[in-house]
Formats: sequence, structure tokens, C-alpha cells
Amino acid sequence: MDRTSRIAGGRAGRGQRIGAPPRAVTGSATGSRDRSARAESGGKLEKLRVGLLFGGRSVEHEVSIVSARSILSALDRTRYEVSLLGIDPDGRWHLADAETPLVEVFDAPEIFLPPIPAPGGSDRLRLDVLFPIVHGRGGEDGSLQGLLDLTEIPYVGSGVLSSAVQMDKDVAKRLLSAAGLPVTPWIAFSAARLAHDGLRAAADRAAEEIGLPAFVKPANSGSSVGISRADSVEDLVGALAEALRYDRKILVEAAVTAREIEVAVLGNEDPRASVPGEIRARQAFYDYDAKYRDDSTELVIPADLDPSQVESLQETAIAAYRALEAEGMARVDFLVEQETGLAVINELNSLPGFTDVSMYPKLWEASGLPYPALLDRLIELALERHAARAKLETQAPPAMRDGA
Repeated sequence: MDRTSRIAGGRAGRGQRIGAPPRAVTGSATGSRDRSARAESGGKLEKLRVGLLFGGRSVEHEVSIVSARSILSALDRTRYEVSLLGIDPDGRWHLADAETPLVEVFDAPEIFLPPIPAPGGSDRLRLDVLFPIVHGRGGEDGSLQGLLDLTEIPYVGSGVLSSAVQMDKDVAKRLLSAAGLPVTPWIAFSAARLAHDGLRAAADRAAEEIGLPAFVKPANSGSSVGISRADSVEDLVGALAEALRYDRKILVEAAVTAREIEVAVLGNEDPRASVPGEIRARQAFYDYDAKYRDDSTELVIPADLDPSQVESLQETAIAAYRALEAEGMARVDFLVEQETGLAVINELNSLPGFTDVSMYPKLWEASGLPYPALLDRLIELALERHAARAKLETQAPPAMRDGA
């Protein structure tokens, strides 16, 4: 798409040329109430204005595009007026209408999102809710959520704290452990510690405390990017160096001979869990290729588990969800030991993949909630959470303002 092309979304047909200042995207502070105020005669509501945000400055940029494509195809166009907002690899935001091929959105006119509530200017594109499907750093680590909170645009998914905590596997494990939930044994190294002690010394310590084999992971990454399996100290040294390419904090976790089981959780104050599903990867572990490129990876939904195991996994998934103060959605990943059947939490993912092969929507489909209905519910949850937040006082009582 040429940069001089017309753009649509919320207000159709407003164009922008090269050199013009980026347009601002803002949200309605009243959410669904604003939608009601725009109702047409006869009681028919206008379509809810949804912004689908994707791309981003992370190694999961391409996965985000695939997720967005799946979401776009499943959104009910009789209910929603969709605008596409793409964040290119350099961090610039672009706006296009819903008929634009997603890869061309990054060539569309640039926009910006000011960190202030919308003043109601007619030259601004107004959104009722934003669906961010920006995977990885800058998308699910709390930074984007902080910006959206400042703009007062309702958005799908967890808020700042929970997003950041779920992204940081080290902090998440600490909180889950404090809540009495089972996690895999781990040790964390900062980049500064690794530089001071040396990779070999860190590898020796990890091998002694965690044992071998082990998995080495960037603390803040997703889609299994930067993760390596280490069967020797030499492997650990190389794996630590590889993980440092993606983060400044590295985890070494004990390898567990286990089944990989995942449970999808949906909700705000009263979350519910899906049926569990199992990942059966032909590769050594469920890495990036196994997730998105290897057709031999098998997704078994529902997983072959007895009823008591299913109930236990669902209860633990909800407990973990609450321990990390998740909202909207999360996928809880378990490792179920082959010999004992004991389950430990591997991690939580606040913005799970929504591709055609992603577990989160498939788990809900198997639980009786089809993909389009799942998207409807996620948008409803975003509006509900925003409405509750909007009721909070933001001004000090008069006595405090007067110095009393």
C-alpha cells in the first residue's frame, strides 16, 4: 500500500501523505456506554470499534502477524468495525483498514498513540476497545499495557503488573512458589553476574545445583526463542551465551521427563479453565520450529488424562492465574512427570498464540466455546475490566487537597 493511500477505521476516508504528522489514535473513556450513546434509531447499536494491534519490536514479530490474521478472519464483522494497527520492527505504528493484507499494513500511514485520555477531537480515530496480539518484549511485558492504561483505551488481556510478572519467568516462579504451587527447580543468572563470574563458572554452578540435563531460557521471551537443552557443562556454556542474545536474565531449569500439558484460562474475577491438551513434539522439546513449522507436532485435545487429573490441573491452573493476578486470558503450561504423574507448572503466557495451530483457541473450541465466541468473550472481559477501573477515584478528597 502506498503511503498516500486512503485509510479507514472508525472514521473512513481520512487520508495522510508523506511528511504529514502522524495521526493520533485514542480511545473512549466510557467504553460500552459511548457505544450505547451512538445507537442508531430503532435501538440498533452501531458496530463496536475494535483495533487489532500486532507486529512489534521482538523476535516474535512474525508469529504476531499470523495470530492477527487468524483473529481478523474470526471476528464477527456484523458486530465489529475493525481497524488494523501494525507496529513495524522499528517500533513505528501504522494504521490501515480491515481489508488491507496484514503485511502491507506496515507500509500504511504512520500514527501515534498519545499517553493521555482522548479529548474528543474530530481528527482522531476513536476506538472502543483494543485487541493487542503483540507477542514478546514490548507487547506482553507490561510496557504496552502501561501505555494503554494512560490512554484509557479498554484492551484485551492482563494489566501492567500481571503482564510483566507472567513475562518474567524467574519472578513468576518465585510468586507461584510463594503461593504453594509446584514449579520446576531453577536457578537464575543476571547478565552482570555472568559477566563477572564467567559462563563456565555459572555452568558449573548450575550443573551442581540443578543437575543435567537442563534447559536454559531467556527470562523474558516467548515462543521458545533462545531456549536450549544442555546435556553437559559444555552445552550449558553455549546455551547461556545463546540465551544472552535475547535477555539480560537467564534461567536454568531442571529437565523433567514429562508430558507437556496445557490449560487455557479465561475470565477476570471468576476465571474458568478449559479441558487440558497435550503437545507431542517429535523434536527434543517444543521449540519454535515445533510450534510453528513442524507439521509432525501433534496436539491431542482433550489430553488422555483421568478425571481426577483433569480436575487437579484445572484447579491448579486457576490458582496460578489468580496468584499472578491475570485477567482476560492466559495459557498455563504444565509438565506432568511420566513416572509419577505429578504435575508442575512450567509457565504462564498472558498473550498466547492465536494462530491456526495455537493451543489456546483450540482448547476453548474443545471446551464448547468456538473461536468467534471466544473473541467476543475476550472483548467483553476487556470492557468489563475497564468499566470497573473507570469507577475508581482519581482526585484526592477536598480535605487532602486543602492540606488537611
